[in-house]
Amino acid sequence: MAKYVYPAIFTPEKGGGFSVRFPDLDGCYTCGDDLGDAIFMAEDVLSLFLCGYEDEKKDIPAPSDMNSITLKKKEIVNYIRCDTLDYRKRVNTKSIKKTLTIPEWLNEEAMAAGVNFSQVLQEALKEKLQLG
Repeated sequence: MAKYVYPAIFTPEKGGGFSVRFPDLDGCYTCGDDLGDAIFMAEDVLSLFLCGYEDEKKDIPAPSDMNSITLKKKEIVNYIRCDTLDYRKRVNTKSIKKTLTIPEWLNEEAMAAGVNFSQVLQEALKEKLQLG
């Protein structure tokens, strides 16, 4: 999981919308009702697309230099950034149950103190993995 930046080509459509495609990522495209919406949607689809690459352990292509991209009339090129870890945190919120083993004395102390085991485990994992 990482942070990425890729050039995207924004093509104006009738009615004020924009279609968006990423020339370095075959099949990665979206659209928006206006330029702002298209940029938002581009960030979302780029995150989703690259999460798929990460999950499938595919090699992630290097991004092109924005200045090397040939544009058609009225097209715009702009860099779009994404953070796949941040994206996963936002969309993959399903909780899963984990079974763990701790010493009985520690369990008794934690229960007496009203410790929320799930919260402590989440905090400890984030610290251990340096996820902030």
